[in-house]
Parts: sequence; structure tokens; C-alpha cells
Amino acid sequence: MPVEWGGKYVLGIKSVDDQHMALFSLINKLEQSVRERNSREVVGKVIDNLVQYTVTHFSEEESLMRAAGYPGLEAHKNEHAGLLAQVAAFKQGHETGKSPMTIQLMGFLVNWLTNHIDKTDRQYIPFMKKPEVEQPPRRG
Repeated sequence: MPVEWGGKYVLGIKSVDDQHMALFSLINKLEQSVRERNSREVVGKVIDNLVQYTVTHFSEEESLMRAAGYPGLEAHKNEHAGLLAQVAAFKQGHETGKSPMTIQLMGFLVNWLTNHIDKTDRQYIPFMKKPEVEQPPRRG
């Protein structure tokens, strides 16, 4: 069952929200590929795309947290690293045929992402969303 982007997953930081929306899309592509029982090679390519995009997203998100002085950066990075290690293990199992991608595994990815956004990512919002400086009226 596809996961829908929006609602409580919107953090209000455009670049991060755009990346999260793309992650939802990639997970949905993987879920569709698994449901359609595509070949190991086809599913593997979707997994590769998801992993590459996730690595990029995590790196960019961590850079934003670092620039904002977010005190929970190290713990957040550890969560990211933990997911990447699990996904690498899933990927290896899929490639060797020892642990094919399943709908249950898809459920794990969806649960991790939605919980991470809703709970962990939400914690850095106050550090990244600084009040806008009011501009003086233009004269002229």
C-alpha cells in the first residue's frame, strides 16, 4: 500500500520537505516493483536509486542541522547511519537472493521514514526556522 506525502510530514522547510516527498515517491516505486514481482535486477535498481537519494538527503539535512547549530546533530546522524546500515544489509540480501524484498520490509521502510520525520526531524525545526527579519518599508 503506497504511503502518501503530506499532512503531518510537512516540516515547513522547503528543501527538506521536497526531499522527503521524493523519498516517499521512491519508496512507493519500490513497493510497486515488489508488488508487481519485478525481476531482482529491476528491484535492485530501484533500491540503488533509493539508497543514493537517501544518502544525499541525509548529508544535506545534516549540513543544515550543523549550520543551524542543532545540538542533537550527533544523535540524528546515528539514526541516519543505523538506517543506512540496515538498508545495506537488505540490499545485500536481495542481491544474493537470501532475503528478497518483501511487503513486510517495505512496511519497515515506511514506518522508519514516517516516524523519523514526525518525531526526530521535527525536533530540529525550531533551530532551522528562524524568524524572518522584518524589512523596512520602501520609500519612493
